[in-house]
Amino acid sequence: MNKSKLAAFLLACASAMAASAQEWPTKPVRVIVPAPAGSSLDLIARTLADRLRPMWKQPIVIETKAGAGGLIGMDAVAKAPGDGHTLGIGFNGPIAFGPYMYGRMPYAPARDLLPIVLTTSQPNVLAVQAGNPASTLPEFVAWARKQGHQFSYASVGAGSSSHLTMELFCGVAGIEAVHVPYAGSPPAGLSVAAGDTQALFTVAPALLPLIQGKRIKLLAVTSAKRSELMKDLPTVAESGYPGFEALAWNGLFTASGTPPDVVRRINADVNTVLQEPAVRELLANQGLVAGGGSAEEFSAFIDSEGRKWGAIIAKRGIRLAQ
Repeated sequence: MNKSKLAAFLLACASAMAASAQEWPTKPVRVIVPAPAGSSLDLIARTLADRLRPMWKQPIVIETKAGAGGLIGMDAVAKAPGDGHTLGIGFNGPIAFGPYMYGRMPYAPARDLLPIVLTTSQPNVLAVQAGNPASTLPEFVAWARKQGHQFSYASVGAGSSSHLTMELFCGVAGIEAVHVPYAGSPPAGLSVAAGDTQALFTVAPALLPLIQGKRIKLLAVTSAKRSELMKDLPTVAESGYPGFEALAWNGLFTASGTPPDVVRRINADVNTVLQEPAVRELLANQGLVAGGGSAEEFSAFIDSEGRKWGAIIAKRGIRLAQ
Protein backbone atom coordinates (compact mmCIF):
# COMPACT_ATOMS: atom_id res chain seq x y z
CA MET A 1 0.00 0.00 0.00
CA ASN A 2 1.52 3.34 -1.04
CA LYS A 3 1.59 6.38 1.23
CA SER A 4 -1.44 8.08 -0.29
CA LYS A 5 -3.56 4.94 0.04
CA LEU A 6 -2.34 4.37 3.60
CA ALA A 7 -3.22 7.96 4.52
CA ALA A 8 -6.67 7.56 2.98
CA PHE A 9 -7.17 4.28 4.86
CA LEU A 10 -6.19 5.83 8.21
CA LEU A 11 -8.44 8.81 7.56
CA ALA A 12 -11.34 6.49 6.77
CA CYS A 13 -10.72 4.55 9.98
CA ALA A 14 -10.61 7.75 12.02
CA SER A 15 -13.80 8.98 10.39
CA ALA A 16 -15.53 5.67 11.09
CA MET A 17 -14.49 5.81 14.75
CA ALA A 18 -15.70 9.38 15.11
CA ALA A 19 -19.00 8.45 13.51
CA SER A 20 -19.32 5.49 15.89
CA ALA A 21 -18.90 7.73 18.94
CA GLN A 22 -21.40 10.25 17.57
CA GLU A 23 -23.96 7.54 16.85
CA TRP A 24 -23.64 5.88 20.28
CA PRO A 25 -25.92 5.19 22.06
CA THR A 26 -28.34 3.72 19.55
CA LYS A 27 -30.58 2.08 22.16
CA PRO A 28 -31.26 2.23 25.93
CA VAL A 29 -28.18 2.00 28.16
CA ARG A 30 -28.28 -0.49 31.01
CA VAL A 31 -26.30 0.29 34.18
CA ILE A 32 -25.80 -2.71 36.44
CA VAL A 33 -25.33 -2.02 40.15
CA PRO A 34 -23.78 -5.04 41.93
CA ALA A 35 -25.27 -3.96 45.28
CA PRO A 36 -28.75 -3.63 46.79
CA ALA A 37 -31.17 -0.85 45.93
CA GLY A 38 -30.60 2.12 48.21
CA SER A 39 -26.88 1.45 48.56
CA SER A 40 -24.27 4.13 47.89
CA LEU A 41 -23.53 2.49 44.52
CA ASP A 42 -27.21 2.70 43.64
CA LEU A 43 -27.24 6.40 44.61
CA ILE A 44 -24.18 7.11 42.45
CA ALA A 45 -25.63 5.28 39.44
CA ARG A 46 -28.95 7.10 39.67
CA THR A 47 -27.29 10.49 40.17
CA LEU A 48 -25.22 9.98 37.02
CA ALA A 49 -28.15 8.56 35.05
CA ASP A 50 -30.38 11.56 35.79
CA ARG A 51 -27.84 13.87 34.16
CA LEU A 52 -26.66 11.59 31.36
CA ARG A 53 -30.13 10.86 29.93
CA PRO A 54 -30.50 14.26 28.23
CA MET A 55 -26.90 14.05 26.98
CA TRP A 56 -27.34 10.58 25.51
CA LYS A 57 -30.96 11.02 24.39
CA GLN A 58 -31.73 7.44 25.36
CA PRO A 59 -33.31 5.80 28.41
CA ILE A 60 -30.86 4.70 31.09
CA VAL A 61 -32.07 1.67 33.01
CA ILE A 62 -30.62 0.97 36.47
CA GLU A 63 -30.55 -2.73 37.26
CA THR A 64 -29.46 -4.02 40.69
CA LYS A 65 -27.75 -7.41 40.73
CA ALA A 66 -26.46 -7.87 44.26
CA GLY A 67 -24.79 -10.98 45.63
CA ALA A 68 -21.52 -12.89 45.90
CA GLY A 69 -19.57 -9.79 46.90
CA GLY A 70 -20.37 -8.02 43.65
CA LEU A 71 -19.34 -10.92 41.39
CA ILE A 72 -22.85 -11.58 40.07
CA GLY A 73 -23.37 -8.04 38.81
CA MET A 74 -19.92 -7.58 37.32
CA ASP A 75 -20.11 -10.99 35.64
CA ALA A 76 -23.24 -9.76 33.85
CA VAL A 77 -21.31 -6.72 32.62
CA ALA A 78 -18.36 -8.85 31.52
CA LYS A 79 -20.62 -11.14 29.48
CA ALA A 80 -22.63 -8.36 27.83
CA PRO A 81 -22.05 -7.38 24.17
CA GLY A 82 -19.00 -5.17 23.73
CA ASP A 83 -20.89 -2.15 22.41
CA GLY A 84 -21.02 0.15 25.44
CA HIS A 85 -24.76 -0.24 25.98
CA THR A 86 -24.22 -2.20 29.22
CA LEU A 87 -22.25 -0.51 31.96
CA GLY A 88 -21.51 -1.58 35.50
CA ILE A 89 -20.46 0.32 38.60
CA GLY A 90 -17.71 -1.87 39.98
CA PHE A 91 -15.83 -1.47 43.25
CA ASN A 92 -12.72 -2.76 45.02
CA GLY A 93 -13.93 -6.26 45.82
CA PRO A 94 -14.94 -7.77 42.46
CA ILE A 95 -12.31 -5.77 40.55
CA ALA A 96 -9.03 -5.40 42.47
CA PHE A 97 -9.38 -7.86 45.37
CA GLY A 98 -11.21 -10.78 43.76
CA PRO A 99 -8.40 -12.16 41.56
CA TYR A 100 -6.27 -12.64 44.68
CA MET A 101 -8.94 -13.94 47.06
CA TYR A 102 -10.95 -16.38 44.97
CA GLY A 103 -9.63 -19.64 43.61
CA ARG A 104 -11.90 -19.13 40.60
CA MET A 105 -13.93 -16.19 39.33
CA PRO A 106 -16.65 -16.27 36.64
CA TYR A 107 -14.76 -13.54 34.76
CA ALA A 108 -11.26 -12.07 34.69
CA PRO A 109 -11.45 -8.33 35.42
CA ALA A 110 -8.33 -7.40 33.46
CA ARG A 111 -9.41 -9.45 30.44
CA ASP A 112 -13.18 -9.13 30.35
CA LEU A 113 -13.83 -5.59 31.60
CA LEU A 114 -12.77 -2.16 30.37
CA PRO A 115 -12.33 0.57 33.00
CA ILE A 116 -14.04 3.80 31.93
CA VAL A 117 -13.82 6.28 34.78
CA LEU A 118 -13.41 6.48 38.56
CA THR A 119 -16.75 7.69 39.92
CA THR A 120 -16.17 8.19 43.65
CA SER A 121 -13.95 7.22 46.56
CA GLN A 122 -14.27 7.52 50.31
CA PRO A 123 -12.19 6.56 53.32
CA ASN A 124 -13.12 4.12 56.03
CA VAL A 125 -13.31 5.15 59.67
CA LEU A 126 -12.38 3.10 62.72
CA ALA A 127 -15.39 2.71 65.01
CA VAL A 128 -15.42 1.26 68.52
CA GLN A 129 -18.05 0.97 71.23
CA ALA A 130 -18.75 4.30 72.93
CA GLY A 131 -17.66 2.88 76.28
CA ASN A 132 -14.27 1.68 75.03
CA PRO A 133 -11.55 3.16 77.29
CA ALA A 134 -9.47 4.30 74.31
CA SER A 135 -9.86 7.85 73.07
CA THR A 136 -6.98 7.79 70.57
CA LEU A 137 -5.68 5.23 68.09
CA PRO A 138 -2.48 4.46 70.08
CA GLU A 139 -4.61 3.88 73.18
CA PHE A 140 -6.88 1.59 71.20
CA VAL A 141 -3.94 -0.46 69.90
CA ALA A 142 -2.58 -0.89 73.42
CA TRP A 143 -6.03 -1.92 74.65
CA ALA A 144 -6.58 -4.35 71.76
CA ARG A 145 -3.25 -6.07 72.32
CA LYS A 146 -4.23 -6.79 75.93
CA GLN A 147 -7.42 -8.55 74.78
CA GLY A 148 -5.47 -11.37 73.12
CA HIS A 149 -7.72 -13.86 71.38
CA GLN A 150 -10.80 -12.23 72.91
CA PHE A 151 -10.47 -9.34 70.46
CA SER A 152 -12.75 -9.57 67.40
CA TYR A 153 -13.65 -7.13 64.69
CA ALA A 154 -16.68 -6.80 62.45
CA SER A 155 -16.70 -6.16 58.72
CA VAL A 156 -19.43 -5.40 56.21
CA GLY A 157 -18.59 -8.66 54.41
CA ALA A 158 -15.74 -11.07 53.74
CA GLY A 159 -13.41 -9.67 51.11
CA SER A 160 -14.75 -6.12 51.42
CA SER A 161 -12.71 -2.95 51.83
CA SER A 162 -13.94 -2.98 55.44
CA HIS A 163 -12.43 -6.44 55.95
CA LEU A 164 -9.12 -5.83 54.20
CA THR A 165 -8.56 -2.44 55.81
CA MET A 166 -8.69 -4.05 59.25
CA GLU A 167 -6.42 -6.87 58.10
CA LEU A 168 -3.92 -4.28 56.89
CA PHE A 169 -4.18 -2.38 60.15
CA CYS A 170 -3.84 -5.46 62.34
CA GLY A 171 -0.72 -6.39 60.40
CA VAL A 172 1.01 -3.04 60.84
CA ALA A 173 -0.18 -2.59 64.44
CA GLY A 174 0.68 -6.10 65.59
CA ILE A 175 -2.84 -6.99 66.70
CA GLU A 176 -4.27 -10.51 66.78
CA ALA A 177 -7.97 -10.47 65.93
CA VAL A 178 -10.89 -12.71 64.98
CA HIS A 179 -12.84 -11.60 61.89
CA VAL A 180 -16.64 -11.62 62.12
CA PRO A 181 -18.21 -10.74 58.73
CA TYR A 182 -21.73 -9.32 58.52
CA ALA A 183 -24.07 -8.66 55.61
CA GLY A 184 -23.57 -4.91 55.35
CA SER A 185 -22.83 -1.92 57.55
CA PRO A 186 -26.01 -1.82 59.70
CA PRO A 187 -25.57 -5.22 61.39
CA ALA A 188 -21.78 -4.78 61.59
CA GLY A 189 -22.17 -1.42 63.31
CA LEU A 190 -24.77 -2.80 65.69
CA SER A 191 -22.44 -5.64 66.67
CA VAL A 192 -19.82 -3.08 67.78
CA ALA A 193 -22.41 -0.97 69.61
CA ALA A 194 -23.63 -4.07 71.47
CA GLY A 195 -20.11 -5.23 72.32
CA ASP A 196 -20.40 -8.45 70.32
CA THR A 197 -17.34 -7.28 68.36
CA GLN A 198 -14.83 -4.64 69.40
CA ALA A 199 -14.04 -2.63 66.26
CA LEU A 200 -15.07 -1.94 62.68
CA PHE A 201 -13.64 -0.15 59.67
CA THR A 202 -16.36 1.08 57.34
CA VAL A 203 -17.56 4.28 55.66
CA ALA A 204 -18.80 6.97 58.03
CA PRO A 205 -22.32 7.69 56.64
CA ALA A 206 -23.38 4.12 57.41
CA LEU A 207 -22.60 4.68 61.09
CA LEU A 208 -24.26 8.07 61.52
CA PRO A 209 -27.32 6.86 63.51
CA LEU A 210 -25.07 4.99 65.96
CA ILE A 211 -22.74 7.98 66.30
CA GLN A 212 -25.65 10.36 66.91
CA GLY A 213 -27.08 7.90 69.44
CA LYS A 214 -23.70 7.85 71.23
CA ARG A 215 -23.48 4.09 70.92
CA ILE A 216 -20.18 4.12 69.04
CA LYS A 217 -17.32 6.57 68.61
CA LEU A 218 -14.75 7.13 65.87
CA LEU A 219 -10.99 7.06 66.45
CA ALA A 220 -9.40 7.53 63.02
CA VAL A 221 -9.96 7.86 59.28
CA THR A 222 -8.05 5.93 56.61
CA SER A 223 -7.53 8.71 54.05
CA ALA A 224 -4.04 10.12 53.52
CA LYS A 225 -5.29 13.53 54.71
CA ARG A 226 -8.05 14.47 57.11
CA SER A 227 -11.54 14.37 55.63
CA GLU A 228 -13.17 17.72 54.88
CA LEU A 229 -16.34 16.38 56.50
CA MET A 230 -14.53 15.13 59.63
CA LYS A 231 -11.72 17.62 60.17
CA ASP A 232 -11.38 16.78 63.87
CA LEU A 233 -10.86 13.08 63.20
CA PRO A 234 -7.15 12.20 62.87
CA THR A 235 -5.87 9.91 60.14
CA VAL A 236 -4.39 6.50 60.86
CA ALA A 237 -1.21 7.77 59.20
CA GLU A 238 -0.77 10.72 61.56
CA SER A 239 -1.63 8.55 64.56
CA GLY A 240 1.53 6.50 64.37
CA TYR A 241 1.30 4.58 61.09
CA PRO A 242 2.88 6.76 58.35
CA GLY A 243 1.79 5.95 54.79
CA PHE A 244 -1.36 4.09 55.85
CA GLU A 245 -4.18 4.68 53.39
CA ALA A 246 -7.21 2.61 52.47
CA LEU A 247 -10.06 3.86 50.29
CA ALA A 248 -13.35 2.36 49.23
CA TRP A 249 -13.74 3.28 45.55
CA ASN A 250 -15.94 2.58 42.57
CA GLY A 251 -16.09 3.31 38.87
CA LEU A 252 -17.80 2.58 35.59
CA PHE A 253 -16.86 -0.45 33.49
CA THR A 254 -18.04 -2.01 30.26
CA ALA A 255 -17.35 -5.26 28.43
CA SER A 256 -14.09 -5.82 26.61
CA GLY A 257 -14.38 -5.27 22.90
CA THR A 258 -16.22 -1.98 23.27
CA PRO A 259 -14.75 0.48 20.73
CA PRO A 260 -12.20 2.89 22.27
CA ASP A 261 -14.05 5.92 20.93
CA VAL A 262 -17.23 4.83 22.73
CA VAL A 263 -15.26 4.43 25.97
CA ARG A 264 -13.83 7.93 25.46
CA ARG A 265 -17.32 9.33 24.83
CA ILE A 266 -18.71 7.84 28.03
CA ASN A 267 -15.63 8.94 29.97
CA ALA A 268 -15.93 12.54 28.73
CA ASP A 269 -19.64 12.76 29.51
CA VAL A 270 -19.28 11.30 33.01
CA ASN A 271 -16.38 13.66 33.72
CA THR A 272 -18.63 16.55 32.74
CA VAL A 273 -21.30 15.39 35.18
CA LEU A 274 -18.80 14.82 38.01
CA GLN A 275 -17.59 18.40 37.67
CA GLU A 276 -21.06 19.84 38.29
CA PRO A 277 -21.06 21.65 41.67
CA ALA A 278 -24.50 20.26 42.53
CA VAL A 279 -23.36 16.70 41.88
CA ARG A 280 -20.17 17.15 43.89
CA GLU A 281 -22.17 18.58 46.78
CA LEU A 282 -24.74 15.77 46.64
CA LEU A 283 -21.97 13.16 46.72
CA ALA A 284 -20.05 14.99 49.46
CA ASN A 285 -23.16 14.95 51.65
CA GLN A 286 -22.96 11.16 51.45
CA GLY A 287 -19.28 11.16 52.41
CA LEU A 288 -18.23 10.52 48.80
CA VAL A 289 -15.41 12.28 46.96
CA ALA A 290 -16.23 12.78 43.27
CA GLY A 291 -13.78 11.05 40.95
CA GLY A 292 -13.04 11.64 37.28
CA GLY A 293 -9.98 11.45 35.06
CA SER A 294 -9.16 9.40 32.01
CA ALA A 295 -9.81 5.71 31.42
CA GLU A 296 -6.05 5.16 31.32
CA GLU A 297 -5.62 6.78 34.73
CA PHE A 298 -8.40 4.64 36.17
CA SER A 299 -6.82 1.50 34.73
CA ALA A 300 -3.42 2.39 36.23
CA PHE A 301 -5.09 3.06 39.60
CA ILE A 302 -6.76 -0.37 39.52
CA ASP A 303 -3.42 -2.02 38.73
CA SER A 304 -1.74 -0.30 41.67
CA GLU A 305 -4.61 -1.23 43.99
CA GLY A 306 -4.37 -4.85 42.85
CA ARG A 307 -0.66 -5.00 43.60
CA LYS A 308 -1.06 -3.34 47.00
CA TRP A 309 -3.96 -5.41 48.25
CA GLY A 310 -2.90 -8.61 46.51
CA ALA A 311 0.27 -8.59 48.61
CA ILE A 312 -1.76 -8.03 51.79
CA ILE A 313 -4.24 -10.77 50.88
CA ALA A 314 -1.37 -13.20 50.30
CA LYS A 315 0.45 -12.18 53.49
CA ARG A 316 -2.66 -12.53 55.65
CA GLY A 317 -3.70 -15.76 53.92
CA ILE A 318 -7.18 -14.60 52.94
CA ARG A 319 -9.00 -17.05 50.65
CA LEU A 320 -12.72 -17.01 49.90
CA ALA A 321 -15.11 -19.42 48.26
CA GLN A 322 -17.82 -18.06 45.95
